[in-house]
Amino acid sequence: MTSQTDAIIASKGAKSLAWSKHDTKWVLSLFGTAVGAGILFLPINAGSGGFWPLVIMAILIGPMTYLSHRGLSRFVCSSAIPGSDITQVVVEHFGSGAGKAITILYFLAIYPIVLIYGVGITNTVDSFMVNQLGMDPLPRWILSGLLVAGMMAVMMAGQEIMLRVTEALVYPLAAILVLLSLYLIPNWDLSTVTQVSSPGSMLATIWLTIPVLVFAFNHSPAISQFSVSLKRDYGADAAEKADKILGRTATVLVGFVMLFVFSCVLALGPTQLAEAKAQNLPVLSYLANVHGSPFIAYFGPIIAFLAIVSSFFGHYLGATEGLHGIVRGQFDPEARRIADPALVKAITVFMFLTTWGVAILNPSILGIIETLAGPVIAAILYLMPMYAIYRVPALAQYRGQISNVFVIVTGLIAMSGILYSMFG
Repeated sequence: MTSQTDAIIASKGAKSLAWSKHDTKWVLSLFGTAVGAGILFLPINAGSGGFWPLVIMAILIGPMTYLSHRGLSRFVCSSAIPGSDITQVVVEHFGSGAGKAITILYFLAIYPIVLIYGVGITNTVDSFMVNQLGMDPLPRWILSGLLVAGMMAVMMAGQEIMLRVTEALVYPLAAILVLLSLYLIPNWDLSTVTQVSSPGSMLATIWLTIPVLVFAFNHSPAISQFSVSLKRDYGADAAEKADKILGRTATVLVGFVMLFVFSCVLALGPTQLAEAKAQNLPVLSYLANVHGSPFIAYFGPIIAFLAIVSSFFGHYLGATEGLHGIVRGQFDPEARRIADPALVKAITVFMFLTTWGVAILNPSILGIIETLAGPVIAAILYLMPMYAIYRVPALAQYRGQISNVFVIVTGLIAMSGILYSMFG
């Protein structure tokens, strides 16, 4: 009787891990989180050293993206407390002191990007209305308020609604990325394929571009809630289920994004990419200026809009989660001063007012945000989960794997590259 019961339980467990429609929605949501403003600048940075360093980076970024996010998901799934997000898991495994510090760093890595997306969505829509549609510009405070409120309304409607909206956005985003990549093929200059720089120059290019790749492929802000959701649905099998979803996410990301990057790089070449970098323009704006193409003029802003909105959702989740952890960890751990529903409302109001305010001010700080967020992202995404694997008993099963060494080394390279860019 016992063996028969075990067989039934095993059968149910195996069935529950089969791929489902909901898993596909998570892939699309994570894809949307990663494909944000970073992709608009990635070709300029990644292609500046020529074709072959880009090939090496394309080979590296797949396992880097998958293994790092897998490590962070395993870390969140290792909690013995049901419903624990990343900030609570850090406290559980490392104590309240480390938990408070990492929660603040986690928030500082994500929150500025949310603010920038408020600026980016306002500028993108305003430019499209004026330049492509020939409309009179709306007052910036009205336009930015409507756009930020619209994006936040989707988040407040619930996780299922957010996943559906992201799914609806990601399909056209991926389609337009492919169309634009294919559209540029007649402009490819394959002479760059035969140009091979010195090994030292190639290594330097790869070293300094890896931080940009980490930023552009990063979907860690959504990993905590993703893992919590899987833990609720799959229990002890959550980490195994997360591995499958994250593997497909990384595959889709590398396929679509690197096709776009390679196409832009081959169409422009190192000289024009350097010029675009000097002008501080995203690649689509530079392409529109160089080619004067109506296709790029219209679809460029659409790509930017879809990329920003889909990425906003994941970063908003991470930022609100981090702020909630700071308030609970630093000021009101027992929820005596402010109840949880009231705290959620207060955080929502804070996020709206600050994102709206920065969107009105319209600061040009994308480079500063990347520099500020980059080191923290690399530390939290690459190094902290690996440290936990060798420190936390619940993660002992993952020790001794060569993939751990790869994640640690690439994480250190990413951090050193960012610091060199800042102080070198």
